[in-house]
Amino acid sequence: MDFLTGAYPWIKALHIISVIAWMASMLYLPRLFVYHAAAEIGSVQSETFKVMERRLARGIMLPAMILTLVFGGMLLSTPGIVDWHQGWIHGKLCLVFLMLVLQHFFGGWRRAFAEDRNRHTQRFFRMVNEVPTILMIGIVILVVVKPF
Repeated sequence: MDFLTGAYPWIKALHIISVIAWMASMLYLPRLFVYHAAAEIGSVQSETFKVMERRLARGIMLPAMILTLVFGGMLLSTPGIVDWHQGWIHGKLCLVFLMLVLQHFFGGWRRAFAEDRNRHTQRFFRMVNEVPTILMIGIVILVVVKPF
């Protein structure tokens, strides 16, 4: 545990960097879905979106999510960092779980586009695009303000 305490600033920095990369991809992928939903199946545009979505999901989103969880777990394990009697940490972890569930849905929708079987509208994906922002706002407020 002495390692975690000594490395705390680095772990925290790497966690924040990972969160930024994860959130960027969580905000961008549904925006790609908005445009992809308007593209004609089999068109050059649709095929381009498939490549962009796959690269974003596999090359950025998944690694960033994994690193966020690894560094976040290390922070949770660092002695004296989290008071488990306070409610904010439980709220934050619930919102992180919801972000993971949302990423799972994104993966299913990406596969549906890849297989030319998307059934959702641009409007649906515009609304979905707001969910990561709402979760992020809640997480940041809980971590910074610690309201309970």
